[in-house]
Amino acid sequence: MGFLDINNVTKSYGSVEVLHKVDIQVQEGEFLVLVGPSGCGKSTLLNMIAGLEGITSGEIVIKDRVVNDVQPSKRNIAMVFQSYALYPNMTVGQNITFGLEMQGTPKAERDAAMADVAKLLQIEDLLKRKPGQLSGGQRQRVAMGRALVRDPDVFLFDEPLSNLDAKLRVDMRTEIKKLHQKLGTTIVYVTHDQIEAMTLSTRIAVMYNGYVQQLGTPKEIYDNPANLFVATFMGSPAMNVLPSKLVEMNGALHAQIQGADGQDVHLRIEDAPEAYRAFVGKDVVFGIRPEAITDPEGADRNARNIQALSNLVSVTEPAGADTFVSTTLSGKDCVARMRADADVHPGRPFEFAVNMDKAVLFDPKTENRIA
Repeated sequence: MGFLDINNVTKSYGSVEVLHKVDIQVQEGEFLVLVGPSGCGKSTLLNMIAGLEGITSGEIVIKDRVVNDVQPSKRNIAMVFQSYALYPNMTVGQNITFGLEMQGTPKAERDAAMADVAKLLQIEDLLKRKPGQLSGGQRQRVAMGRALVRDPDVFLFDEPLSNLDAKLRVDMRTEIKKLHQKLGTTIVYVTHDQIEAMTLSTRIAVMYNGYVQQLGTPKEIYDNPANLFVATFMGSPAMNVLPSKLVEMNGALHAQIQGADGQDVHLRIEDAPEAYRAFVGKDVVFGIRPEAITDPEGADRNARNIQALSNLVSVTEPAGADTFVSTTLSGKDCVARMRADADVHPGRPFEFAVNMDKAVLFDPKTENRIA
């Protein structure tokens, strides 16, 4: 049992089921991020936890209490919305303490709680202002303050940073992470931004078409994606996924791909999982992250299996600390991530270093990872 249990939960609108048997256990103090493209069901699931949407079947349990039929106001949760939802005619201080006032909390306690939260969020000088006098980042801090002041069991965040500009979004992301580390609160956070998911979470639930595709730590999701959707959705740039064939040569398994010239290239796989044996001689999908394809000098010194791959460079894209290099493998664009000063040029051959420790194979029929 977790602190928050989502047990076999489904949601239907008429005959259309939009969430399919979702099972997630969230431990106390955990930061769970629900991530996926628009329409995948993540906000619907968050609203069901909050009580804003009904549950078709299954259970939602908070602190050992089934809350399926409990009113939102009785669930001891706090929600931070994308739209901030502040009262424009109230000051910042009044916005923060309004919920406590409605609960009948004495004024002295309200003022003390407001002072603590304002200090924590560094908005002490804003308490007498109205929301219309604040920037987007300041309004979001106030919305967070209104949630924090209630000391709920679970915080729910519904894409709280999507209305902010890029730099402010990064800054606020850092602030939210600091708050979680300081307070140890239980958070369920919805976003479509996979960078936000990777940087904030202790665990991620990747959602698509109403299903949880994979649930795991950021490292598990990134290094061992459960299927091709997770592999290509999580990571920027996305994982390279290349048509390939698994072959055995000299007693070792190799991923066989085609170079830019159409010739076969064989990349040796060491310590191959036993499950790979069932795919020898068959088509597979070869997956590898851009940072696992680099220049020889930039290759991971701790890697056990670096394979050389000579291929023609298509495009180079300098990006400050990195250079992204495109090449063609198995008829598809493949992105490599290199050092800023890597000596690589479009239209010329280059000897790439491929870290095969990081390679994963997928079944092209089921699209699931093999082993």
